[in-house]
Amino acid sequence: MTTLAVEKHHWGSRRFLGIPAYRRLLATRLASQWGDGLFQAGLAGAVLFNPERQADPLAIATGFAVLLLPYSIIGPFAGALLDRWDRKKVIVVANITRAVFVLLTAGAVGAGLSDLPLYVSALIVMGIGRFVGAGLSASLPHVVPEDHLVEANALATTAGAIMAVVGASCAIGFRTILGAGDGGSGWTTSIAIIGLLTSAFIASRFKPGVLGPDEVDEPNNAFMAVARGLLDGAKATWRTPSVTAALAAVLAHRAAFGISLMITLLLMRYSLEDVGILKAGIGGLGEVAVAGGAGVLLAGILTDRIVDRFGVTRTICGALLLSAAAQVGLGLPMTLPTILAASFFVIFAGQIVKLCVDTAVQHDIPDEVRGRVFALYDTLFNVAQVTAVTITAMVVPLNGRAPALMLAAAALYFVGLAGFLTLSARKRQVQHSGLVRENDSSHSIG
Repeated sequence: MTTLAVEKHHWGSRRFLGIPAYRRLLATRLASQWGDGLFQAGLAGAVLFNPERQADPLAIATGFAVLLLPYSIIGPFAGALLDRWDRKKVIVVANITRAVFVLLTAGAVGAGLSDLPLYVSALIVMGIGRFVGAGLSASLPHVVPEDHLVEANALATTAGAIMAVVGASCAIGFRTILGAGDGGSGWTTSIAIIGLLTSAFIASRFKPGVLGPDEVDEPNNAFMAVARGLLDGAKATWRTPSVTAALAAVLAHRAAFGISLMITLLLMRYSLEDVGILKAGIGGLGEVAVAGGAGVLLAGILTDRIVDRFGVTRTICGALLLSAAAQVGLGLPMTLPTILAASFFVIFAGQIVKLCVDTAVQHDIPDEVRGRVFALYDTLFNVAQVTAVTITAMVVPLNGRAPALMLAAAALYFVGLAGFLTLSARKRQVQHSGLVRENDSSHSIG
């Protein structure tokens, strides 16, 4: 298995922010994810917590499926083209295109449209977002030293996730001011263009080619390149045990998260009541986002140190066990305070696993196929969540009180743990760009 060397000297955020290219890449991510958070929260408020609309579990699941499954189909296109085209141009054009469709989506919300017209425009916003997200991740090794990828990735991913929470919180605030009906929801959703256009402007300041790809290992025909994108990503992933094992862990987490997400949405919408300063309804979802953001922040601060101390294998195992314990100990009571506490611990642990996967891909996958591997990763990530949400919607009661489903979510973490350990046990040498690295069970991703 591939060894990821552990540095004794850690770089702080000031050191990274002293690198102009990293600072610009981070600002591009922050602006984009603020817009993403605002757009998604604005849309969720319009569909789930709009007094002019009603939503049952199957309707919610349909929304997830329509948004995320076609979005996953775009993943291979994003991967193949990010390994073919100048990533700077892809990020700029993708953000501008998304801004246009944000306005169309906001118009659909304001006009009271639902189902296909609303889902199609929202799908395009989310789907094209893969070019931005995967492009930023694939570009990171071009702006920081390889030995500090763990820390650089933790800072960028954590800051981006927190900015998405800030965007979602802004959407709740704007919704309070502009109104909770279709008109107010439409105006709230439209504000997301500010983040996307700002992101496009910042990315445009990069010089052509500086974000890669350095080499193009693809057929001349673009359609052939797209067609083989998933296959190439799958081959590169399987040849890299560190990535394969960590991917099994993050997919189990995402499936369990899908179950919890559906239950939480229904509890907030139909079952839970305010407790002191804690609010149910869309305010409760904002509180869940804040709790999750705190978990993401803590994971960003601690992950590199935890990996340094215990190695990635023990870190991922511990994170999966912590998630299972939080599901059972805090999720089962199904009260507002315990749901918020569970959100913190589950998202904290999940972010640790995700950081390990991101770093494994960035460190161990060659640059010429890295975009395709990230695209495959994104595709599987979303398919796992949509499948879990859909199955949950078929059996969950409208009020969301389903203890058996909470236990099923906890069990999925043990399935992920078994898959991770099984795939981690593969003893083999992996060659990347002429460099053979031996298995090291204590300091390897997976």
